[in-house]
Amino acid sequence: MYRLFFKRFLDFLLSLIAIILLSPIYIIVTILVRTKLGSPVIFTQERPGKDEKIFKMYKFRSMTSETDKEGNLLPDEVRLTSFGKKLRSTSLDELPELFNILKGDMSIVGPRPLLVQYLSLYNDFQKHRHDVKPGLTGLAQASGRNALTWEDKFNLDVEYTKRYSFLFDVKIIIMTIKSVLRKEGISSDTSATMEAFKGNG
Repeated sequence: MYRLFFKRFLDFLLSLIAIILLSPIYIIVTILVRTKLGSPVIFTQERPGKDEKIFKMYKFRSMTSETDKEGNLLPDEVRLTSFGKKLRSTSLDELPELFNILKGDMSIVGPRPLLVQYLSLYNDFQKHRHDVKPGLTGLAQASGRNALTWEDKFNLDVEYTKRYSFLFDVKIIIMTIKSVLRKEGISSDTSATMEAFKGNG
């Protein structure tokens, strides 16, 4: 019953309540992002959701738009400012995704939506991460975020698709809150964010 009905009902209800309660924070972060990073305040990017259906994901912008002489964006570690790092460490940059949850593109808990270009790189096992809606947080995020290897992330993502339940989702949310408060796994050991996934060799 939870999988068929209550998960979506809770996603809609809780995201709506959160958007209303957090509206002052939305306003403050919007002003800060506009002042420190410029426009656009909201970063949108196409991501694959359940059954690999593409949707537009919303986030607060956390990087500058600096480019090299050829017009190519500079590496993440160059464009990610101290303010952007604070947004990411507190997960405030993720708040606009509550609107994705409200719309039904995402769930509160599920595998994080990754880049569209990764779809062709997944093996048959990894593709199962798209058996459920992507989440604002997930088992991988609660277990280490960007400090995990890609293999570990995918294993946890697929594990979630097989195990998820109301109590398991509650456990993941609690684990995520602890991880955010401790500022764990914000970046990998070798990158300001996370290295690109290049397939399975």
